[in-house]
Amino acid sequence: MPTTRVQLALNVTDLAAATAFYTRLFGVPPHKQREGYANFAVEDPPLKLVLIEKPGEGERLNHLGVEAETPEEVTAALTRFRDAGLDATPAEQDVCCHAVQDKVFVTAPDVPTGWWEYYAVTDDSPADPDGQTTSACATACESGAADAGGTCCR
Repeated sequence: MPTTRVQLALNVTDLAAATAFYTRLFGVPPHKQREGYANFAVEDPPLKLVLIEKPGEGERLNHLGVEAETPEEVTAALTRFRDAGLDATPAEQDVCCHAVQDKVFVTAPDVPTGWWEYYAVTDDSPADPDGQTTSACATACESGAADAGGTCCR
């Protein structure tokens, strides 16, 4: 896995059709599939593609992010963001996207969701993958830093 890769999370109408399309497009099967959810860990180009089934959703972009390899990279990014004067909210051991993650939400202009996330997966198969978010993710959703219909807020 690359040290970092861009994450693109899309709302899709038909998860099966979208999964079949992206499997053919990138030449790799999904890394993880759950009801209403699939993600791809694409090596070339380095991309984490997340598909979230939301029939009737007008907005196709769910959220944007950067997947890091380690939580230490997330901590370093948080320091860099704060040093640069960016509005950044950490979320440690957050249950999100059927995984446990350490992450930072960064408020962004001109992004439909209003934020980017910079994260590292710490447990890709948690005991309660659909459990409630356990950290600042909920705060970001409640404060408007994250879209209430977004992945971390469902």
